[in-house]
This record gives sequence, C-alpha cells and structure tokens, in this order.
Amino acid sequence: MTRNPLDTVALHQILAGCPHKNPGKPVMGRYQVNDTRGCACLLANMGLQLNISFSSASLNKTVQDVVNLDPNVTMSSGSCGADNAILRLSANDNKTNLTFTFTVNTTSNKYHVSEISLSAAWPDMKEPFSAHNATLNHLCGTVGYSYMCRKEQTLSVVPELAINTFEVQVQPFNLTQDQFATAEECQLDKDDMLIAIVVGAALAGLVVIVLVAYLIGRRKSHSGYQTI
Repeated sequence: MTRNPLDTVALHQILAGCPHKNPGKPVMGRYQVNDTRGCACLLANMGLQLNISFSSASLNKTVQDVVNLDPNVTMSSGSCGADNAILRLSANDNKTNLTFTFTVNTTSNKYHVSEISLSAAWPDMKEPFSAHNATLNHLCGTVGYSYMCRKEQTLSVVPELAINTFEVQVQPFNLTQDQFATAEECQLDKDDMLIAIVVGAALAGLVVIVLVAYLIGRRKSHSGYQTI
C-alpha cells in the first residue's frame, strides 16, 4: 500500500481540528529534472515542510498546519531552458503539487527562485487549496555553481503559505555529468561559521591569558627564594 507523503498524524489532527505545529524535521529528498537527452539539467537535495492555512470543512473555519513532504512517494518532473528551469513535485496521487521556477538574471549572471505555486486537495479541506507567487527572490546563486544552505530557511509565498527548507543544495543550470558544481554557501551558514571563528578565537585568547598569568606567577614565586 502506498504511504501518504503527508504525515498521517498531521492529517488526523487536521480532521480533529488540532493544528500540528511540530511534525519534526522532514526527510531530505533528492530530486532531478532531465533534459531531452536524458541528462540532468536540474538537481535539488532538500527537506521540505509546508506551512499552510486552509478552510476546514468539519470546523467551518480556517486552520493552520505544518506538514512534511515525504520524498519517498514524491515524483519530480519539470523542464529546463536557457533562462529558466522548473521543478515540479507531485505527491499523494497528485493531491499535492508544488512547483519551483528558477530564473536567470543575465546581467548579474545570478539565478533565483522567482516563482512558487502549490495546489493541494487534502482531507477536510472545504475546497482545494491554491497559492501562487511569481515575484519571489529566494535561493539565489551564481550560474555555474550550486546553492547550498544547511540552516533552515522559510520561503514566504503568500500569507496562507510558507515553505521551510532544510539542508538545501540546488543547481538549476550548467550541470556537468549529472553532478553538482562547487557550492556557494548561503549567508546563514557564513554567519554560523563567523560565530564559530569568533568563539574559537576568544577561547584561544583566554587560554593564552591564563597561561601567561600562570608563567608570571611561577616566575615571581621562584624569585622569592634566596641562594644559600
């Protein structure tokens, strides 16, 4: 029997009218889009979590939920062009369809997620959910490099939808032999590295101060003895 890509407990809680705020960290998915030759033209490794508000049929009001996308039962498809690339993720017999559109800025030679859309038809939804935004600027990278961000990020789409991403590495253009190119790290990861360096330098400085104080103390104690 095919497993539901949306956490079963979460869906039961939706039906009961209970928001499922903490489904845990999602499993990382590995998604690929091939060109007409069968070669990879887009690669994406990431865990995805949907933050969604929808109208509940049983409660007759809007409910909020956080749901993980299960990559084990999610199909990837899409297309690649010179200036744009599309990644479509379909799950639960097409009851969940999430689409990312990457666009290249030819002036800056940078790419970014310019458009995200989601359609969903889940249990207890009064009507199918649909969200779309074509004016985004997420996951920005340089053409010829992959974009990497280990830290959790929240991609705002519309007031009713945001997407949490985990352990992202993505490259929509200029792939070679179906492999990621050199990764450019996101600012969040760089900030973490900077903090680690600062903390390490501070600890090293403290060790030096303690060592110097110890040596000075020993020297003073030895100078206090008289030669017989």
